[in-house]
Order: sequence, then structure tokens, then C-alpha cells
Amino acid sequence: MIDLRSDTVTRPTAAMREAMCCAELGDDVFREDPTVNALEEKVAAMFGHEAALFCPSGTMANQIAVKAHTQPGDEVICDANCHIYYYEAGGIAFNSGCSVRLINGDRGVFGAKEVEASIRKDDVHFPVSRLVTIENTCNRGGGRVFPLENIRAISELCRAHGLALHVDGARLWNAMVAEGTSAKTYGSLFDSISVCLSKGLGAPVGSVLTGNAGFIRQARRIRKVFGGGMRQAGMLAAAGIHALDHNIYRMATDHERATHVGALLEGRNWVKYVFPVETNILLFDLIDVATAEEFLTHCGTKAGIRAYHLDAGRIRFVFHLDILETDMPAIEDTVLSFRAEV
Repeated sequence: MIDLRSDTVTRPTAAMREAMCCAELGDDVFREDPTVNALEEKVAAMFGHEAALFCPSGTMANQIAVKAHTQPGDEVICDANCHIYYYEAGGIAFNSGCSVRLINGDRGVFGAKEVEASIRKDDVHFPVSRLVTIENTCNRGGGRVFPLENIRAISELCRAHGLALHVDGARLWNAMVAEGTSAKTYGSLFDSISVCLSKGLGAPVGSVLTGNAGFIRQARRIRKVFGGGMRQAGMLAAAGIHALDHNIYRMATDHERATHVGALLEGRNWVKYVFPVETNILLFDLIDVATAEEFLTHCGTKAGIRAYHLDAGRIRFVFHLDILETDMPAIEDTVLSFRAEV
């Protein structure tokens, strides 16, 4: 089987499993797991932040950040297609009692002007604008990298208006590799950052939330309220440390493979549009008579390829470290051999 559904489907390598088995353990709720502590210190240092918090999932890390930055009745400004709004089950309202002001960005990307236009004036009829969030890279935007110049302008605007700025950086590692931007550069622009260890990096579980010491102290309390306190979590943290040490810069290979397959799709008479490929996510739209179900059935029958469709006629391929060079001919042949009545 060749699994292109997501970069979350990877299995730990033998070296990662060994690191997990050898991890020194303690009770993390008591702050006594040395491997968890080491992971948190490592990620905080990477981004130039004071502290970090290991969380079971990216969704929890994001929701903790929203809760820590806001009060009930506040409003969060974000893109209409961002993960925090679109894929986190209404968590902004459920967990934090906040409303949302949506920006209709360009594949998940917007600028400071759109943010400024979304900030509420001081009026008792309106919620209080408190937090801006961006997603980098944007999943529903086809893995689009949020341009650094946009982030700088948004960061300056947020500071001028007293708004917090959070990045859902589930795939921030991909943006770093694609743009050559350092972690510390991102760290200097955001009040908080969440990064996934299980997307692209190959760890089985976990995300890390970073920020200043006071923010993380508050976030740790919220994690407890959310039920996210873990005990001997060092085995999972060890996988994260191994992933950070070995699997970031190999992501360039994933980007190259996504670009290559995207180029093969260009000009197919059953493809309506191929989204520009910037990182490891390839999105493409089928013409109306070539359904997603037909294409996905073809993929499975032809080469045991599993893929995913975001919308009725939109297919997503996600490349990751478990896609091998020896898998590429089968992927290429599957794409080239699909024929639809058009």
C-alpha cells in the first residue's frame, strides 16, 4: 500500500523506536519526565521562546493557545479555511467562548490590510478583537507557505493594536524548508507557535506549543483542564526529539516529489486545475465527469494507492517520509493511466 492520504500516517523508523525504548522516564504531570523536559527545552530554544509545552495533538495545542490568549466574549480573526476554524470541531466557541471574524484569504493567505479591516471598534455591541491566528503551511490551500513579508506586517499591526498573534504551525517545518526561514525568525514574530511532530517528521504522536514563560505556565494549567496531562510521556517525547534531529531537512524530498507529480497532472484531459505546489501537499480538481470516487478507486485498484478528497471533485496527495523512491513509478503510472470519458 502507498498511503498518500496524509503525512500523519507514517510509522516510526527502527532508529526512532530504539530512541523511544531507551528514553528516560518520569511523571510529566509532576514535571519529572526528563525526556519531555528536554523536548520542551529543545523546541523553545529553536524558536527563541522562553518555554514550551508538550501536547497530545495539534488540535489541543491550538485550542490551548486560543484559550490562553482570550476571554469569553472575545473574537478571533482567522482565515475561513484555516485548521483552527475549519477542522477543530467548533473548539473556539466550545472551549473558549469566543466568536470568529473570518477573512476570505487567497489559499489561506491574507495581509495586514485584511486584518486591520477585521479589528472591531470599541463598541459594546461588538466582541473584543483579541487574537489573530494564521496557518503555515495552509492545508486547504494546498500546502501554501504564508509569505514572510505578510507575517511581518501582520505582526507589527497586532503589536500596535494589542492583539496576540498565534501560528498553527503544524507544517511550519515544511515552510522553513521551502523558504529557508529559520525557526528563530518565526519565533520573533509570534506570541505563540504550535508545531506538530507527527506531520511530516514521522513521530507517532504529539505537538509542542511555545511562548513566553507566563503564557506556557497558563497553557499548562489549561492542558490539565482539557485532560491533556500525560504521565510517563518520555517515550513519545523521545520520538519527537529524534524526529527534530533527523527528519526536518529531508522534507525537501517530499516537496520535490509533490512538484513532480503535479507536473504530470498538468494537461491531463480529466484535470481541471492543479494548485501551485509549494511544499508536500498536492491538490488538484477534476472535471465534472471524472469523479473523485472513480479516481480514488482507480488508484486503489491499479497500485494500492490510498488518497483523500477534500471536496466533491478535489483530490489531495500528501508526500511524506514513508513514500519511498521505489514507490514513485507506481504513483506516476497510476496518474498517467487514468482515463475518463470527457
